[in-house]
Amino acid sequence: MIIMVIIFLFLIGSAVILQANSCLEKEISLLPPVNFTIIVTGLSKVLLHWKPNPNQDPKINGIKYKVRINTPNEDDYETQKTQSRSVSVLHQGFSASVQTILHCDSSFFQSSWVSAELPAPPGAPGTSVTNLTCVTNILWGDVSLRCTWFVGRNAPEDAQYFLFYRFDIYTEECQEYRKDSWNRNIACWFPETAIDRKGRGQLAVHVNGSSKQIAIKPLDQLFDLHAIDQVNPPVNVTAKLEGNRLFIQWEKPVSNFPKQCFDYEVNIYNIRRDYSKIQKIQGNSFNLVIDPTCKHSLKIRATVHFSCRKNGLWSEWSQSIYVGKDKPTHLTEWILSALMATACFLLLMLFFICRICQVWTKLFPPIPAPNRKVKDLSLSNIYEKTRSSETEIEVISYVEDPGLDNLDDSVF
Repeated sequence: MIIMVIIFLFLIGSAVILQANSCLEKEISLLPPVNFTIIVTGLSKVLLHWKPNPNQDPKINGIKYKVRINTPNEDDYETQKTQSRSVSVLHQGFSASVQTILHCDSSFFQSSWVSAELPAPPGAPGTSVTNLTCVTNILWGDVSLRCTWFVGRNAPEDAQYFLFYRFDIYTEECQEYRKDSWNRNIACWFPETAIDRKGRGQLAVHVNGSSKQIAIKPLDQLFDLHAIDQVNPPVNVTAKLEGNRLFIQWEKPVSNFPKQCFDYEVNIYNIRRDYSKIQKIQGNSFNLVIDPTCKHSLKIRATVHFSCRKNGLWSEWSQSIYVGKDKPTHLTEWILSALMATACFLLLMLFFICRICQVWTKLFPPIPAPNRKVKDLSLSNIYEKTRSSETEIEVISYVEDPGLDNLDDSVF
């Protein structure tokens, strides 16, 4: 046994010495790979394949390959294999290169590059869908998928769109679409999918189209499942008010994640004061002090904690429940108060307008007083009539001018 170990170590040492000796050479010639091809194997999925150069010196050990993705996104990586799989959007085309490399002690050797590409699929600019968004959700134990999009700005009226998704090796076409006023598909619904229930991995979505007028350009998009997974809202939410303290309890959402994987937000809204407070907590209960004379509504939503998965979407809010007693002013009282205040304001304004414009004086002018001379004449007639009734002598007096007073006195 010991002898076999010694022989094995000797062989390894010999290989290392041979490799070191080869690295001491001034120049190592590396030849590029041959038969480099790119093959589409699925939605947004390609296989890069090549072969070692048959003229490469077989004495050189430790050869590797460097793969460079040129489009749509640049990426470099090394591999010892003669093939590589890549997941990338393909509606803009795909281009990659590969070369032979060798790391030898502190030296680095490389061959020239060989390249291959996939052209972009045909289609008129501005006809592909835009604003493609997707959301996953667990419904009755199955993962559902909902995607929506906008019609391309240059798409004709007869354009029609079709959506496909791929997760791992499973691909499916949408069967339930929602349409716009032109009968064009603008949303898709998958009640059941093969998507991972814990939101791990990537989802590839492909939307192509057709038209009798022009070619519709397709669109590919990749989604991280954790980023589009929307958990269900909490269930069995209950609230109890004891004095001025509010106690709230609930159960975790219907999900494959355990209860310690969830964070929650509690929204408490004071209806009378129109004031809302949101509290972030962990756990399944919460209590706080509130004003029991005000009516409150409360609702809760959830998300998966980063300790169990990368952050995703918040759930929808749970159905609102209400606590507290609210004694709002009756609507009739509000209306009467408003009418009285309005009437008082109008009367006050009318008073000031009348005073400023002297409307009252113009409507009811003062009655002029009788002339002093006419008054004296009337009194004189009454006096003469009184005397004539006593002496049975009728006396007629004439008052023509103040200057005749002396004449009258002389007659009587």
